[in-house]
Amino acid sequence: MRVVIVTESFPPDVNGVAHCALQTARHLVARGHDPLVIAPASSAAASAAAGAASPSPSASFSPSPRTASPRRFDFDAPCPVVRIPSLPLPGYPQVRVALPSRRVAATLAAHRADVVHLAGPFVLGVRGMAAAARLGIPAVAVYQTDLAGYARTYINAGEAAAWRRLRAVHSAADRTLAPSSAAMKDLEEHRVPRVRLWPRGVDTDRFRPELRDDELRRRLAPNGEMIVGYVGRLAPEKHVELLSGACGLPGVRVVVVGDGPSEPSLRATLPGAVFLGRRTGDELARIFASFDVFAHTGPYETFCQTVQEAMASGTPVVAPAAGGPLDLVDHGRTGLLVPPHDARAVTGAIRDLQAAPELRASYGRTARATVEGRTWAAVGDQLLDHYAEVLGERTAVVA
Repeated sequence: MRVVIVTESFPPDVNGVAHCALQTARHLVARGHDPLVIAPASSAAASAAAGAASPSPSASFSPSPRTASPRRFDFDAPCPVVRIPSLPLPGYPQVRVALPSRRVAATLAAHRADVVHLAGPFVLGVRGMAAAARLGIPAVAVYQTDLAGYARTYINAGEAAAWRRLRAVHSAADRTLAPSSAAMKDLEEHRVPRVRLWPRGVDTDRFRPELRDDELRRRLAPNGEMIVGYVGRLAPEKHVELLSGACGLPGVRVVVVGDGPSEPSLRATLPGAVFLGRRTGDELARIFASFDVFAHTGPYETFCQTVQEAMASGTPVVAPAAGGPLDLVDHGRTGLLVPPHDARAVTGAIRDLQAAPELRASYGRTARATVEGRTWAAVGDQLLDHYAEVLGERTAVVA
């Protein structure tokens, strides 16, 4: 099967959309399919193309309309990657927005795609959907970002407009895949048709409890404090400031992993917290396993991959009772769910877990057991089933 993945973000970017798109491409290659990725040029890719030094070099490839089969690969990408020129989002340079380009339609045609996979479509994905429609190629749209929630956070308006745009692009797709039951409900309530559930996988080989690192723990909490960790973007919609109360608990050390525009203000809001910056790969897995509690504070997660990675690491979770965590955290068995936006509830849950080390250990063991069957291979095979069903439906209509 020849698949073009049109994604709003791709590594070396670090976020849920980029990670899921990469895992999808890897699985397609592993199962003998022929994927190609179209993504905005990242800042690292732009630097590499200009010959500048970069900690994560990326070879940028841009085919002409006559290019039949691009074979250049991004750094460790499993398949060809076509980079579309992009600009950083004002005020949030870690997010880049693709510029208008004829390369999208040209690449779909040149690759002779059987299916177009739209990862978190909003800007580049809209162009991918339009190109797929013109070429008569079936499209599967993957809903990944609560853009309406972001609109509420950043501009206190625009929620209805965000849903109108989401509904337009997803309604044009042959199928929309939602990552959680809460996301499915949101889509259906906003009249998005043909919605099915497709969760996310987790790398249970990389994220595992055995990676707990006593030396790392001594560096992070030299007085033996209970380590409460957050991993993710440092941005307003994540509401990491809700951990401020935990910073005041005796015997608790808050550790923050990630970067983003909110970092300067969070350093002031979270006194005593350790900020590690962006960490990835095996180093991140070791950090996850070394937490005593993982706390996620964002209320707008359509899935929340970091919660699942914490669970795979055998770490109990505190998370808001909203969005994706509702499917992931079994309250009272793998962690604790708290009301969204409630700093006092977050602090209380952390205090309760601090007082009950045996309960923390039980939650962590159960969390690991819960996710052991949620591998990317298993989830990837579910995605292939969705592709096959969409292709079958198209064939039936034509017949």
